[in-house]
Amino acid sequence: MSQSIDHHQLIKTLGRAGLIPFVLLALMVWLLIDNDLQPFVATALACYAAIIASFLGGVHWGAAWVHSEAGSSHRDEHQVPALWWGISASLLAWLGILIPILSGLVWYIAQGELSIDEVKLQAQAGLIWLGLLLIACYLIDRKLYPSAGLQHWLTLRFHLSTVAALSCFLAAGAL
Repeated sequence: MSQSIDHHQLIKTLGRAGLIPFVLLALMVWLLIDNDLQPFVATALACYAAIIASFLGGVHWGAAWVHSEAGSSHRDEHQVPALWWGISASLLAWLGILIPILSGLVWYIAQGELSIDEVKLQAQAGLIWLGLLLIACYLIDRKLYPSAGLQHWLTLRFHLSTVAALSCFLAAGAL
């Protein structure tokens, strides 16, 4: 006999578990005694935030796929924005990772060297961008989830997005 799985509870549990890297990495940025390691930890947090933002965009692709397979009558008018947002979230997340890299490269070319304080400033800019992107993901989900029948997940999304964005902002504040 097969055991029944409570998918709603599993999703909530996995969503909350997904906050562990956000919180731990933000704490590490604050608690690190060796300040030279802060940019590395901040970059790890930025990469994780970018992956999560891309995942959030992918949810819209999955929902649009399900609706198109089901032959939903309202699919065209509601799926197009969701599909565009799915791509946009990934591209904006990628930009959040590139901000420190590109600004560091420009600074290095202009100055011929890069101090640890300059690296921290660039990592800070990427974290702020990604924290704002995570908030934007939630705000867009508030508009798009109802047409996909996912509005019941907005409370969980709010809690997860709040902790994730705050982790990015708090880590940026420590740099």
